[in-house]
Amino acid sequence: MRFIPRAIEPVLARAARQFPAVVLTGPRRAGKTWLIRHLFPNALYVLLEDPDIVARVRADPQGFFDDLERAAASGGGRPVILDEVQNVPEVFAFVRTRIDRHPRRVGRWFLTGSQESPLMQGVSESLAGRTAVLQLLPLSCRETAKVTPFLGGYPEVVARPSAARLWFSSYVQTYLERDVRAVTAVRDLSTFRRFVALVASRHGQILNKTDLAAPLGVSVPTITQWLGVLEITGQVIVVPPYHDNFGKRLTKSPKMYLADAGLACHLLGIETPAELARSPFRGAIFEGFVCAEIVKAQQNAGRRRAIYHFRDQQGLEVDFLVPGRSRLTMVECKATRTVRPADAAPMQRLAAALGQRGNRGPRVASPRLIVVHEPASHAMQLSTLAPGVQAVPWREIASSIDA
Repeated sequence: MRFIPRAIEPVLARAARQFPAVVLTGPRRAGKTWLIRHLFPNALYVLLEDPDIVARVRADPQGFFDDLERAAASGGGRPVILDEVQNVPEVFAFVRTRIDRHPRRVGRWFLTGSQESPLMQGVSESLAGRTAVLQLLPLSCRETAKVTPFLGGYPEVVARPSAARLWFSSYVQTYLERDVRAVTAVRDLSTFRRFVALVASRHGQILNKTDLAAPLGVSVPTITQWLGVLEITGQVIVVPPYHDNFGKRLTKSPKMYLADAGLACHLLGIETPAELARSPFRGAIFEGFVCAEIVKAQQNAGRRRAIYHFRDQQGLEVDFLVPGRSRLTMVECKATRTVRPADAAPMQRLAAALGQRGNRGPRVASPRLIVVHEPASHAMQLSTLAPGVQAVPWREIASSIDA
């Protein structure tokens, strides 16, 4: 499989020049290992899923790390890659000890993992101030033109689209058997599988835990725990409501999307782009795809994830609000090649409400208003849809937002 350069590479390389350790998280099969080994081809590589290596680490961690450091030193001070480190969380303390012996040596340790919460717990307890933490998501449309709302962005799917159905089936099975069992003691994997399918059917909707619990015959606390598993393992994006108070009664529940559009299509039984075009889920899939592209742009720039939705009880709704370095961006998603000025009306109403509030306080920049749509068959280009509103093909979304 040909290596596709990743947008996060400059951020990762800069972090390696500034910190003794770099932690790279992200969902399974997003390309973490391949990226790290490509950027640092001379590094010593240790896979902490190998039973023999895990047994060795646990039996004699001091001896294991002493051997690693000797091997690295004999190779001219090579860095060390510890892959899938969440499987042996006790290594964090030993990495910290090695860093503290030579705190000015940077770029010595690279740690990767597929479960963000256990990793971050290890970082906060042992490596705080000693490590940069980055997240790698599947490929974005900015990184390769092969990423689409039907295929999503997993590198192996993008490389072999004809095998996508089998790949996703295997991925879901592996995810259930390995990641889910590693994070929590799910007693009934078949019920959890039904839960994942149910989450897919609620893709892009306001999160209602009671609505998810009832068909499965489980409690709301169980649904809360299971949603946490999906978040920890990078399978869903939960978009909170915009927190500003407009003097209105706002919907305070988040919206939920599967993080990869290709996986969403698979779980919904959508097997071809033609089926997606006819599907009642087309709009939700497109909206989730745009959401993921915005999040990827933020994470690839080394910035924190910041994306919100807006809905009030009077029916005003805007798909996404994205705070930027200079101003707010509002995004409306339309899964169509033809967009009209009326599509921007909700954003214009919300922008006007923001302007009225701004008149009572410090002056803020007017928000950027964007309607994201399917690209037309002719050359893609940005166009003015209405005063202050741009129509943007989805391939241009990342460059149109002040990430």
